[in-house]
Amino acid sequence: MRRVAATVITGFLGAGKTSLVRHLLAHADGRRLAVVVNEFGELGIDRELLLGCGDAACSEDDIVELANGCICCTVAEDFLPTLRRLLDRAAPPEHILIETSGLALPKPLVQAFAWPEIRTRTTVDGVLTVIDGAAVAAGRFADDPDAVARQRAADPALVHDNPLEEVFADQLACADLVVLNKTDLIGPNRLTLLRREIEARLRPGVKLMTAQEGRVSPAVALGLAAAVEDDLTGRPSLHDLAAEHDHDDFESFIVTSGAVRDGEAFFSRLRATIDLHDVLRVKGFVDRPGRDWRQVVQAVGSRLQHHFDRPWHTGERRETRLVVIGKKGLDRTAIRSALGMAST
Repeated sequence: MRRVAATVITGFLGAGKTSLVRHLLAHADGRRLAVVVNEFGELGIDRELLLGCGDAACSEDDIVELANGCICCTVAEDFLPTLRRLLDRAAPPEHILIETSGLALPKPLVQAFAWPEIRTRTTVDGVLTVIDGAAVAAGRFADDPDAVARQRAADPALVHDNPLEEVFADQLACADLVVLNKTDLIGPNRLTLLRREIEARLRPGVKLMTAQEGRVSPAVALGLAAAVEDDLTGRPSLHDLAAEHDHDDFESFIVTSGAVRDGEAFFSRLRATIDLHDVLRVKGFVDRPGRDWRQVVQAVGSRLQHHFDRPWHTGERRETRLVVIGKKGLDRTAIRSALGMAST
């Protein structure tokens, strides 16, 4: 029996994973794809974005959301039963795309494919790590641990370990293909240097490619035939010796409101709030009165984008709903007040 290939798509918050998956779905060319999407937080934004792609490949039944926690921490309880249900279909998918949350470590997820109940039925075709090129170019992650140690010693506010560097390192270490996304936001000289910096951190044979808006050809992204579950020892991880992977340094919450009449003023408040409270990520939908279409909002740091993705469905509740993600200790009351929104 032919094993169903699965591709694990990982990367930090806002790197462009959902855009890449949307692009693959839109260019499926009749191939049966299924998507398992895992979010950090309670609002099903990523699944809604995929269903709003307007392509026949974006079927309700083929896009499964796991929102009960980080996928790498809920493998047995959440992920494996979902995978079995997909494989048990009368017409199972030909390829499964697994979009992890921005905080997920890929290796524990790949290890699940060695479980006897699914080992003979699936194989991990490859791990794709998507990088927010503009964020990395701006120094969001440090490559010199000694420099980080000196900085922490000099600044009492940095005495705690920042897990973001570790997550980033593990995602690179497990990758078969690295997609340096958002290269249109980087100057050519900085891009050349950034490519060299990232390539120096990759295992031999791992390819680095550049992209804009997650546009990666299915011929490149799918069909790597890496059989990752059989090659775990060759993918060293900072967390191999850790008993568990902890996300207690992060938190998320949802804010809601009614219609937003002055979009420019709202987005200006949102940018100011993100900067003031060091919010890592904001994503969600905005109800604009007089507009038949739903407005999507995506923010990585203070870099904010918005567009109208699809009409509001008949009977669908029109409201503005955003999920806010940051390091633990976010001042939820102040953020809600600044945005003029309530919390759920």
